[in-house]
Amino acid sequence: MITGIDHVQVVAPAGCEDAARRFYGGVLGLEEIEKPEALRARGGAWFRAGAQQLHVGVAAGFAPADKAHPAFAVDELDALAERLSGAGFPVEWDDALCDRRRFYSADPWGNRLEFLAS
Repeated sequence: MITGIDHVQVVAPAGCEDAARRFYGGVLGLEEIEKPEALRARGGAWFRAGAQQLHVGVAAGFAPADKAHPAFAVDELDALAERLSGAGFPVEWDDALCDRRRFYSADPWGNRLEFLAS
């Protein structure tokens, strides 16, 4: 039986590691976790998001995901929206869910990200 989601992976181009650390670690405030030794040569970076993980993986022929996306539960949604906007990452609010506030943004490579009030 499935008991939950362990991690979600987004893809990025080769050489993405510093930008991944600045965005996911710096702007979003996720904790970077060490990749297993056997996987380090593949590039990318891993981060902790609550009990789950977000893996930034390197893909040959990279193209950003503009529909599929991770969705993050956020305690201070407005503050995060301001931080993203201030760092140059546009925020698009969406009111299609009547019971939850949310917005979309993108990482440095154009991968779609969703943020919802927790």
